[in-house]
Amino acid sequence: MRKKIAKKHKKKTGSVHKAFIQLAFVGAFTGVCAGVVITFFNILAHEGEALSRDVYAYVRANPAFIPLLFAVLSVGAFLIGVALQFSTVIRGCGIPQVEGAARGNVRFKWFRDTTLMFATTLLSIFMGLSIGAEGPSVLIGAGVGDGVANVTHRNEMIRRYQVAGGSCTGLAVASNAPLTGIVFAFEEAYKRFTPEVFVCSFSSVIAGMLTRSVIYRLLGMEIRSAFHSYAFETLPLRNYLYVLLAGLICGGMGLAFHKLCFKARALFKKIRAKKAGRQYFYRILIAVLFGGVCSLLTTGAMGGGYSLIDALGTRGGAQSSQVETVLAQAGKSVAWALLFVLLLKFSVTVVNVGSGLPCGIFIPIIAIGACIGGLLNELWQVLGMNRAYCDLMMMICMAAFFAALVRAPLTAIIMICEMTGSFAPLLPVVIGVAIGYTVGEISRTDGIYEELLEAYEHENGIHENAVREVYTIGIALGAIADKREVRDVLWPAGARVKEIHRGEEIILPDGDTVLHGGDVLTIVCKTDDPEKTKDDLTHILG
Repeated sequence: MRKKIAKKHKKKTGSVHKAFIQLAFVGAFTGVCAGVVITFFNILAHEGEALSRDVYAYVRANPAFIPLLFAVLSVGAFLIGVALQFSTVIRGCGIPQVEGAARGNVRFKWFRDTTLMFATTLLSIFMGLSIGAEGPSVLIGAGVGDGVANVTHRNEMIRRYQVAGGSCTGLAVASNAPLTGIVFAFEEAYKRFTPEVFVCSFSSVIAGMLTRSVIYRLLGMEIRSAFHSYAFETLPLRNYLYVLLAGLICGGMGLAFHKLCFKARALFKKIRAKKAGRQYFYRILIAVLFGGVCSLLTTGAMGGGYSLIDALGTRGGAQSSQVETVLAQAGKSVAWALLFVLLLKFSVTVVNVGSGLPCGIFIPIIAIGACIGGLLNELWQVLGMNRAYCDLMMMICMAAFFAALVRAPLTAIIMICEMTGSFAPLLPVVIGVAIGYTVGEISRTDGIYEELLEAYEHENGIHENAVREVYTIGIALGAIADKREVRDVLWPAGARVKEIHRGEEIILPDGDTVLHGGDVLTIVCKTDDPEKTKDDLTHILG
């Protein structure tokens, strides 16, 4: 009998290894598909931003065309408002919805949602609005992953892994930051590390980045780091006080941004109309017209912010920051111009989030942090800091502001290092991020993406039809859950292991409890599809 059990266990273990290999291939296939779509999306977004800059420059030089510009913006707002009536998933920046899908709470209609996000984001970028391509790329990648899962008839658990893999690929390809994409899956999408998440996200990101490289080579395009005007010097210990102060200020600014975004959402919700579709149009129209005004006043308010961030770099103090605004043209100082850009970028991003405009705030958040860093550099230099450390201070502020707002410190550190192409000045960046993150935690608010997801679920009644179900299922030897801690298993959304029956013993588990083949679990779950949840649990346990 003992030999028979051992043989069976060996067979099951082999099937688990086979499942990991299959998951790696599924992830790679998802990465290739997502890589193709997202690469072309970002090429079009880049060209659209360049074209819109030329259009706005022409309108600034020829003010008679301003009425025509705003007429075109109004038509664009109408088209986006129509699109929002067909898909709730594309409202906002996209990342919260992806996190909900990865956790099993949000459902995509993958072709519709991916197509509409693709089209509305490009339209917004062509209109010169303050919109990044990274958040939409995350949603488009997740939609592609969901589509691949549907086409290949994968089960619910594999579908969620593919959604995460596609979203990671979207972020990695859009920002040219593969490590950031992989870490994003653990720290933000799932908020946990499991071997399955790692295998799928790693294989997806690598395949997606290789696909992008092939496409760029075929098109004769060059792949470069996101920011080229930054050079870093080692910061002396005597200047670390500047790092501490920068972390505190960025943390406070992140908290202010967070609160203003949700106040803006509350204000936009008060805009009502007899026909439901019109209220979306009115909200989007306000955001689009305000964005158009800001873009006329400064190019720094346009697009995601890559050009703005690059313009603020000083190449290690060898040059001055270049900020193009109406104030700069009027001969005002760099500090005044930076403050002007910061206020506009800050305001227009808050309005975008509040209105529900399909937009990416990933890079705009970093651009706001860069503007804060540029302003602080002006002050720190007056207080005696060498300008050779200006680029490092902006790097610290970008990461600290992001960490305070999103609550993803590892993602913040790795992302900024990858985008600037340097991991050298890591210690001051880590310190700045730690302080910014701590300020955010002290405020007792969740990360902005987490709260936007909660708001989305509430507005769309995702948990309204859920019923409480109790399942009693045994764990087979060699199953996915066998020899795993409870916290390391990707359970269906809303599932909680209440009891474990192990022989004559009854265990009340916590996250550290290790599961074993032969255990019988009592699982409580709030679900709107009990049969599907049972199938998912059977896949995990048996």
